[in-house]
Amino acid sequence: MGVGGGAERVLDITSPAEALDALAEMDGPQDEHVVLGGGSNLVVADEGYDGAVLRVRNIGHQQVDNGDGTVDVHIAAGEIWDEAVARTVAAGLGGIESLSGIPGRAGASVVQNIGAYGHEVGEALVSIELADADTGTLRTVPAAALGLGYRTSALKREELEGVVIGITVRLHRDGRSAPVAYAQLADALGVPVGTRAPVDRVREAVLALRRAKGMVYDPADPDTHGCGSFFTNPIVHASFAADLPREAPRWPVAAGPEPVPTAIPLERYRGDELQPDGTRRPPRMVKLSAAWLIEHAGVRRGLALPGSHAAISSRHTLAITNRGGATARQVIELATFVQTRVAGEFGIALQPEPLLLGFVEN
Repeated sequence: MGVGGGAERVLDITSPAEALDALAEMDGPQDEHVVLGGGSNLVVADEGYDGAVLRVRNIGHQQVDNGDGTVDVHIAAGEIWDEAVARTVAAGLGGIESLSGIPGRAGASVVQNIGAYGHEVGEALVSIELADADTGTLRTVPAAALGLGYRTSALKREELEGVVIGITVRLHRDGRSAPVAYAQLADALGVPVGTRAPVDRVREAVLALRRAKGMVYDPADPDTHGCGSFFTNPIVHASFAADLPREAPRWPVAAGPEPVPTAIPLERYRGDELQPDGTRRPPRMVKLSAAWLIEHAGVRRGLALPGSHAAISSRHTLAITNRGGATARQVIELATFVQTRVAGEFGIALQPEPLLLGFVEN
């Protein structure tokens, strides 16, 4: 995004040993630090960050054929994510092609559980290699132990602390994609939703769709000078969503780690649902379109607050961009304006997707 100040110090991590050494240095309560991949999903305060940045830069890419039509691909955490995806597609391996064009490093992909066009990295993830901050050891953590959810993980929630050294994904070697799950992508490919298409065609179509939305970085295009989607799609009780306009897009939330509702608390939407036998079950949850909510709260594409150089992308309502000379404060002011409009119109509190670093709450 090109805003914000620097860090007190930066340590580059190029090996597991360096990760463990860096964590050993950060064992005191005063040793504030953050683990960083590419920094593409980050907004730093104008005053900078009063702590250490552990910047993961190890590289490596290995494949192991499982003999059953699948291949386990180990990707070092410091590898650029899209380059790793491109290599798997070139090898005819299917499973993560829908995640083409997402910026950042491979290690950060699991922290955020990145996703696009109906798929998430967690669907293909087998395990991660972690330099564990608590034990000071290197260990393998299976995907099932990572608490993966919509744009979240145990790592992001700081339930598990350390440095991701590498990730392993299991891909299909038949040259076909994961089932196309997103209608816009299916239309671009000319196939029905649920089809497994050639991986190279899916990657090309995804990149074309992302470019059209300003989601592939171009130094000459201010619409791409941002963090991608600035807000996550809110997850709310189905009973809450029932009161929204019928045309508001919504999708059922699959079973998994309990999602955190992002609706502003309203008493009648709280609690479990009473069953006929008198027992209770957790309320059904649905995911809403943050872009639809923003647009229908009256926030137009290209909007900038008076005197500000931060603006909504002219091509994608979810993106806040730096039009040139923006400050971190201007970015946050615009984000707050969007949140206020959506909360006032729909009673929903949008949550930022990027990490906000160095900001002090007033």
